[in-house]
Amino acid sequence: MPSDEGVFCKYCLTFKAVPFVKGDINLNCTKFFALVFFTVISVFFASCSKDGIELSETADSTPDKLPPVPVECSDPNALTFDDDDFSFAKVINDDRESAEGELSVVEVQGNKMLKFSDDMTVPLKGKVQKISINSAKILGTERLPDVRRIEFDLYADATAPDYVNQDGNSMQVPGTINFGGGTVVALTDSKGKGKWYDFAEHEGGEYDFEMSGAVHGVFKFLLAESGMCWSEDMDDANFLIMRWGSENESNLYIDNIVFYDADGNSIPVR
Repeated sequence: MPSDEGVFCKYCLTFKAVPFVKGDINLNCTKFFALVFFTVISVFFASCSKDGIELSETADSTPDKLPPVPVECSDPNALTFDDDDFSFAKVINDDRESAEGELSVVEVQGNKMLKFSDDMTVPLKGKVQKISINSAKILGTERLPDVRRIEFDLYADATAPDYVNQDGNSMQVPGTINFGGGTVVALTDSKGKGKWYDFAEHEGGEYDFEMSGAVHGVFKFLLAESGMCWSEDMDDANFLIMRWGSENESNLYIDNIVFYDADGNSIPVR
């Protein structure tokens, strides 16, 4: 039955003198919370409208990704090609998959480095770019036995817009950069020939810009104690840098070659 009792709603924290019917408490609470909810949401969206513009402006003002820059090497014994000399390097094309081209010293953003200009006559699939570096000419034969590690920076630049990214867009970028290398060591086989030693493989890549940043290579003589290293009588001691698995036509660059001994000290070059 209806009643004129005052009703205290413990949820609404109000006292109302209203006609009472069972269920009215829940109904009045529902209306109250609906009103509160609508008010809060209105205030939220009103306050967010300005914030939303600020967020959008912040996103729009975020600087675009910057192109990579060449790495500077501070080691005094680094071979940096600043003197334009590359007489100790040559292109190796000993099979049909070896890239053809020529070497030169070029300046990239103020930094000189060795460039292998690929003439693109060898098909991209299966192609390997190879550069041989004569260490004996760089160090002198007397320092060859001391070498335990070689480090350098490798770059690539795209010459065609043929890399297809995940969105299906064609881009002029190098894509994945895989490389490794090896050398003939002092230890000989049963025929008296120096054994071939493979260095570790490395991987990098550039998917936004035409010229990549540096991919750092580290070649180690891990088995030097067993004779898998160079000796003083190897006047043609050299190591090979090989890049394979190219995803786009591109040239190859080498810079900052440093030789290290067993104690981690860099070895002076001639």
